[in-house]
Amino acid sequence: MNFSNEEILNEVSDNLRLERLKQRVSQEQLAEMVDISTKYLNMIENRKANPTIVIVIKICKALKIDLNKVFAKEKLS
Repeated sequence: MNFSNEEILNEVSDNLRLERLKQRVSQEQLAEMVDISTKYLNMIENRKANPTIVIVIKICKALKIDLNKVFAKEKLS
């Protein structure tokens, strides 16, 4: 399978945002947990920033989710 950079970024951004909302964690709380700015987290969730894998892993650890779920084609449930 061949996914474009945009498709991958969209999936990661959407899945991270959905999981954060599901856990009822605010952007401010998550940004503090990951040691990034709220503005940067907002940009990640809104597909305006391309986070490094290190940031994605930190977010996954903070939300206690498996990294594989972030890259799943299906949305998190």
